[in-house]
Amino acid sequence: MIATHTQGESPLRVAVITTFYPPCNFGGDGRYVQSFVHSLARRGCDVEVIYDADAWRVGKGIARTFDLPSPEPEPAGVTVHRLQSRWPLGSTLLTQQTGRPIIQRQAIAAILAKGFDVIHYHNISLVGGPGILALGDAVKLYTAHEHWLVCPNHILWRHNRELCDGRECFRCSLAFKRPPQLWRKTSLLEDSLTQVDALIGLSQSVAENHRAFGLKREMVPMASFMPDSAAKARVSSAGSPQERPYFLFVGRLEKFKGLQDVIPCFDKDSPADLLIAGTGDFEPELRALSAGRETVRFLGNLPPDSLPGLYRNAVALIAPSQCYEVFPMVALEAFREATPVVARDLGPYRQIIEESAAGLLFVDEDSLSAALKTLCEDRILRDRMGASGRAAVETRWSETTAVDAWFDLVRRIAVEKGKGETVRRVDALRLNSNSQAAPQADTSPNLQEG
Repeated sequence: MIATHTQGESPLRVAVITTFYPPCNFGGDGRYVQSFVHSLARRGCDVEVIYDADAWRVGKGIARTFDLPSPEPEPAGVTVHRLQSRWPLGSTLLTQQTGRPIIQRQAIAAILAKGFDVIHYHNISLVGGPGILALGDAVKLYTAHEHWLVCPNHILWRHNRELCDGRECFRCSLAFKRPPQLWRKTSLLEDSLTQVDALIGLSQSVAENHRAFGLKREMVPMASFMPDSAAKARVSSAGSPQERPYFLFVGRLEKFKGLQDVIPCFDKDSPADLLIAGTGDFEPELRALSAGRETVRFLGNLPPDSLPGLYRNAVALIAPSQCYEVFPMVALEAFREATPVVARDLGPYRQIIEESAAGLLFVDEDSLSAALKTLCEDRILRDRMGASGRAAVETRWSETTAVDAWFDLVRRIAVEKGKGETVRRVDALRLNSNSQAAPQADTSPNLQEG
């Protein structure tokens, strides 16, 4: 759906602030933000993205500025500001240690001074920390894509070996080889969050975890989504990549992703194989664990256009994460291809399975083996669950549903704050989008990293 402006009408101006944005991103969060930005542009908003290339350079170990990848093409209505400095390590470390945008503060403030109706923060950990929340004057929203507000290492995975059930942040940061953040001992975060009108949680579990770890602000629930055009099952002439049935894992190969609990379920007597798409630091250990198991295949890091067929022909996607995900997009990618999910009963997966009726949960090796056997033997059940997942992507987790909810939230806050011009712009966009409909190709690729 493409929204247009009538003559003399000013569009809703939105600033999106995040640490990582494609092509300078590490995983699915950056792609999600890009999809969100493009969705707002399709609805008629003018969107300006601010992200920090210094943080990405430090994470990738890129020393030279000219080694940065070229910016990706953006649709009309989207402007991207790539923040860079001559001293990327120093700039990033100062933000990480002080919780404030020391080097880039002036540049960020100058962009925001142009005036926006909405400032929407996403991952702010290294683009400015809590201190960035005070900049600008607008309806201010924050979406929690990880647990950074309550966890210096983002994922509540303590000492890089176990699920966190109590704070040991200083030693845990050292285990992750990151400098401890002394600002977390101050009131900076709590004080800065008073500048934000609404904190958004993409799942019930992320809101519950933040509350359990001491966040006093409540989160507004808002569904994740897949762009409307991307939600259409991909047409492909490619059949199954192999004769034997298979289950699929898609994501980074890290210890906290839990594949080490899955591989033992696939041996010479298994009725199906396990195909693993992705790479990561834990890959050598996983390959050693699967040595001699002909039912386990590592596919490496695959191009996005090869994933839909893999999803479509799988018995199910396996999601065994041992840490708290926020809302894994791989689940929606599987549902789009009418493929159910077998997931560990942790984090958002119970909510996802209950709302979609499109999968099975497990808690240990026995229940995982039982779930795999059930879906292999009962193809009617498998197909029924797949169809339910497909329907959920078209309704519950659609772009239209998510963006409409976002407009509703912005409008409500604007009314409460007496921002009549913002209210009028939201109403004009809603009116235009309801009266115009046209197909629009989405440039956002599938999310392989999760």
